[in-house]
Amino acid sequence: MTEEIRAAGGVVWRRTAERVEVCLVHRPRYGDWSLPKGRLEPDEAPLVAAVREVAEESDVRAVPQVRLPTVRYLVDGRPKRVDYWSMEAVGTGGFQPGTEVDEVGWFDVDEAVRRTSYPHDAEVLAAFAALPTVTGTVLLVRHARAGRRATWSGPDTARPLVATGLAQAAALAPLVEVVRPHRLLSASVRRCVQTLGPAAESTGLPIEVVGDLDEPAPGQQPEERVLAAAACLTELAVAGGRLAACSQGKVIPGVLERLIGRPGDYSTPKGGGWLLAFAAGRLLATDPV
Repeated sequence: MTEEIRAAGGVVWRRTAERVEVCLVHRPRYGDWSLPKGRLEPDEAPLVAAVREVAEESDVRAVPQVRLPTVRYLVDGRPKRVDYWSMEAVGTGGFQPGTEVDEVGWFDVDEAVRRTSYPHDAEVLAAFAALPTVTGTVLLVRHARAGRRATWSGPDTARPLVATGLAQAAALAPLVEVVRPHRLLSASVRRCVQTLGPAAESTGLPIEVVGDLDEPAPGQQPEERVLAAAACLTELAVAGGRLAACSQGKVIPGVLERLIGRPGDYSTPKGGGWLLAFAAGRLLATDPV
């Protein structure tokens, strides 16, 4: 079986006094206008690759918000998959000299649809155009792997990450960095705080312990904790914030079900998480990362 080529990119947008504009790049080798994108590096998360490639091709620092349609096509007979996210432009930097891009253009969405050289790019732009304005984002992660409860002699709240968990925490740091959080929130248990440790070092942000993200205490109803955690995250995100939050396995599925409003499989592996986008006081989109 031919190995699939993996790439990632984004619909990068900015707001001017008159309109919302999106970014296209011109590649002289192909003579085309397209959305900025590029191949994943080995073991690189698609979301991290998308932000990196946007910076390298368009000189734009951008914050990912909502996953857009995935595009698939053939390149010299090989299948290629490109994952896209909507991204808000928040700065400049990252351009790599010697790339294949010789011009960066900003257009309103209708003009970008007309100008792009590929129908699949036009479809991704149309999906972006249908989105309401995102007012806040949360990267919600489950703590990395800790030692077994049965073999830990101390209080469960002090149970630390094992070597595998420390590696997972280090791998999470680039994901936290690309969402450019204003705050880092953690449940009070040690393993959650440790999970955000590498991200705190790389971003320079303090870790704020929030009891609403804890698992239910003995005698406490699970739904009570779920409601508190969902309300906490929604309030902070809707206020216009970008957050990274670490919680526990008995909390996250219930929070997602509450926010999404329907039952489903919201199980989250240790060291895994979700990118949540909020608009107009409610959850707009979820994306496992």
